[in-house]
Amino acid sequence: MTPSADTPYRSGFAALVGRPNVGKSTLLNALVGTKLSIVTPRPQTTRHRILGIYTSDAVQIAFVDTPGLHDAASRALNKAMNRTAAAALEDADIVVLVAEALKWTAEDEAVLRRIARAGRAAIACINKVDTVRPRARLLPYLAEMAARHPFLEVVPVSALKADNIEALRGSIARHLPPAPKMFPDGELTDRSVRFRIAEAIREKLTLELNQEVPYGIAVEVEKMEEGEGQLGVDAAIWVDREGQKPIVIGAKGERLKRVGRAARLALNEQLGARLHLNLWVKVRENWADNARALKELGLE
Repeated sequence: MTPSADTPYRSGFAALVGRPNVGKSTLLNALVGTKLSIVTPRPQTTRHRILGIYTSDAVQIAFVDTPGLHDAASRALNKAMNRTAAAALEDADIVVLVAEALKWTAEDEAVLRRIARAGRAAIACINKVDTVRPRARLLPYLAEMAARHPFLEVVPVSALKADNIEALRGSIARHLPPAPKMFPDGELTDRSVRFRIAEAIREKLTLELNQEVPYGIAVEVEKMEEGEGQLGVDAAIWVDREGQKPIVIGAKGERLKRVGRAARLALNEQLGARLHLNLWVKVRENWADNARALKELGLE
């Protein structure tokens, strides 16, 4: 559809908010059509605000993936994540509440209360509908969701299967204000290559470590250098306990090698460039409770 006097061009920010582990990052990647947010089965994988830009002839939507809003935010890192998500909610033109099909928890309710307090127009996105069998079980849940809040629309999707994603984009587009493009054609995110490399390494670490090193890991790209047809990257993996260092490195360094190989292959594809990746593991005691360390690592 081409904009006209009757159908003006629309653009704006749509914040994807919800409790941890409802699939916001997978949803962002599906909405934009490329991988921008890292995805793992672990709750609270997303720590930053991740912008993903979708542009068509009729609309430009700047989707904002946010950390999961959660209770019991006792560590400085968790408090910073909650502040990041709350700020994105306040600044958005449209808020997309992402909830999991057939589930509604106290944390979901707390997120909905934040949306109501912010006074932002909201769309409910019911994710993971591919897990519902038979599909008719979904209908009462959709009706309950519509009754919880004056949502503009309630849209069921499967981010994992990219099912009904176009309908969700259309729903958001209908409610954005008439406005010119905010970003140039072809721009997909405002995040740097350095940031995306650090996040890809952290994703592979999280998948590899599973439950062994819960949340005390951060990744910092210390050096990037182009030459001889490839991008050389030196990155530090920060842990917050001395005892975690050998766990990350693994027997004879094999775990660190696996992480590096997986990250390099993923980044070669994502960035369309050949990477040479050097990884070191360093200790910064209790960095997740240290406001200065969070700021230095770009988490505050």
